[in-house]
Amino acid sequence: MRILLVEDERKMASFIKRGLEEERYVVDVAPNGEKALFLAETNPYDLIILDVMLPDTTGFSICKDLRTKKNDTFILMVTARDDVQDKVLGLKTGADDYLSKPFDFDELLARIGALLRRKRLDKNPVLKIGDLELNQLTHKVTRAKKEITLTSKEYSLLEYLMLHAGQVVTRTAISEHVWNEDFDSFTNVIDVFINRVRNKVDRDFKKKLIHSLRGTGYILKES
Repeated sequence: MRILLVEDERKMASFIKRGLEEERYVVDVAPNGEKALFLAETNPYDLIILDVMLPDTTGFSICKDLRTKKNDTFILMVTARDDVQDKVLGLKTGADDYLSKPFDFDELLARIGALLRRKRLDKNPVLKIGDLELNQLTHKVTRAKKEITLTSKEYSLLEYLMLHAGQVVTRTAISEHVWNEDFDSFTNVIDVFINRVRNKVDRDFKKKLIHSLRGTGYILKES
């Protein structure tokens, strides 16, 4: 899951980004409204955490702009202002939820989880390809009932491949969804992580699920 964090306070942004990445989210940070709109319009996000008070505009304005442009990404608005009218205004401009500062990080995670679960209400949270299973709620991964331990980045990569099972995914697509905006897709990092995941998922099994397509990308499918 990829999140855009719009927060101008550097220490706060760093703290939230680090915490979310530990929870296996991919996070881009925008310190102002201009950068936020650019990123939101050029990258696919599952959620936007939007601070109300920014140096060049307000979160209300950004939210309204995105909704006018038919951007339906979930928006969690965050502010130090606890006024009821601000909350009402935020929701009226299109925000999906509202969180007041200071907040407990566990509450932030709970709000994020609740919003993302809405996206999955009509879907089974367990992705299954052959005997490989990945639970998007618990982050548990098994193959032939044997649990597989993955790092946060390995999990994100496997989840993306499983969400697009049977489809060829390019290096560019992987970099956009599994890494952040600053990632250089021309490095060999993607190949390194593909090999790590392949070793954990396929090494002990005769039937291989992760396949490389020279010059094209990768595909996860039953042989």
